[in-house]
Amino acid sequence: MAKQALQVAIDGPASAGKSTVAKLVAKQFGYIYVDTGAMYRAVTYWSMQHNVELTDEAAVTAAMQSLKITFKPGDPDQLVFANQEDITTAIRQPDVTNNVSTIAALPRVREILTEHQRTMADAGGIVMDGRDIGTTVLPHAEVKIFLVASAAERAKRRYAENIQKGIETPLAQLQAEIELRDHKDSTRKVSPLTQAPDAILVDTTPLSIDEVVATIAEIIKKQSSTI
Repeated sequence: MAKQALQVAIDGPASAGKSTVAKLVAKQFGYIYVDTGAMYRAVTYWSMQHNVELTDEAAVTAAMQSLKITFKPGDPDQLVFANQEDITTAIRQPDVTNNVSTIAALPRVREILTEHQRTMADAGGIVMDGRDIGTTVLPHAEVKIFLVASAAERAKRRYAENIQKGIETPLAQLQAEIELRDHKDSTRKVSPLTQAPDAILVDTTPLSIDEVVATIAEIIKKQSSTI
């Protein structure tokens, strides 16, 4: 029974492979997957659509009152909805990607989304990925993973993903954007990107997706056997 009740927190910088790996790990263990990054992207998209100044915390939180974020199974990607609107593709566009760190730095936005995320995780049997899951959202998670990869490698991955989606952005520009986002995420005042003291570091730079999933699966199995 305990094996189905673990909270798994996967943190790390942009394009370290968190979402891809988290989905596969959740599927392997029959856990629920929650993409917290998509929630911040949804708020960013919603605010931009309503012409809200992204640095105006009061305006953004007011706009959030009319926003309900939901997830539905998709093939191959999980679908994300803003109320009844499918925003799965829209929230991955460069304009949202380049502004999400601004939204994520707003304390009240983080409080609201963190509350939702904790409610989702209450029953356990969940894999949640983001920037501050192991440090802030689920500080008592039984399994904490911190994924990293070089900026150059992450830029290559993002470039390949974008090409598949029909988004053409120069590789050098992507690396610069990733490095800038790393700086913003790690230096923000509220819940900065940082490795929890009890998180296990996994460098994905030289590893395939399957190898990363296998590494994390072993960590989960080992932890579940001690509970």
